[in-house]
Amino acid sequence: MLGRRLPDVIFKTRVYDATVDGPNPYRWQDETTSSLFSKKRVVVFSLPGAFTPTCSNKQCPAYELSYETMRGLGVDEVHCISVNDAFVMFQWGKSMNINKIKLIPDGSGTFTRRIGMLINKEHLGFGYRSWRYSMVVNDGVIEKWFEEPGINDVGHDTDPYEQTDPETMINYLKQVKR
Repeated sequence: MLGRRLPDVIFKTRVYDATVDGPNPYRWQDETTSSLFSKKRVVVFSLPGAFTPTCSNKQCPAYELSYETMRGLGVDEVHCISVNDAFVMFQWGKSMNINKIKLIPDGSGTFTRRIGMLINKEHLGFGYRSWRYSMVVNDGVIEKWFEEPGINDVGHDTDPYEQTDPETMINYLKQVKR
């Protein structure tokens, strides 16, 4: 993974637009891999899904709390990518009061599939989701990669969370501080 350029994909996002009337003042906006990662150093973490226990109770809030520390260690942005649609990602972020990290919907799993982390969780009623991983991306190229051991697919219920926590990321960033 190290040194690999991120796959070129389009993320279907929703953004606030004051010119849109009604109770849902948001419009569609395509974000590309380039618009999210070019000329920036970005920490990315991915997780199985919005509103799931480890993702909602531990991983995402911990990255939100660690945002400023990561910024102080040479990171421009922190993104969370999940195989969920833009509406789910918005409501999930709102429910957890996420304001610093950017939640990126990979609704069809295109990015996750192309990066090799798409797994089948149909046995849990989830369909296809992401395995838990994190990375540092520097100008669209993977600088550092972490993933949970034991990547699994159909019929396995393990969901480890040891290698992709913000503390592991911060330790790496401290070693290579720019």
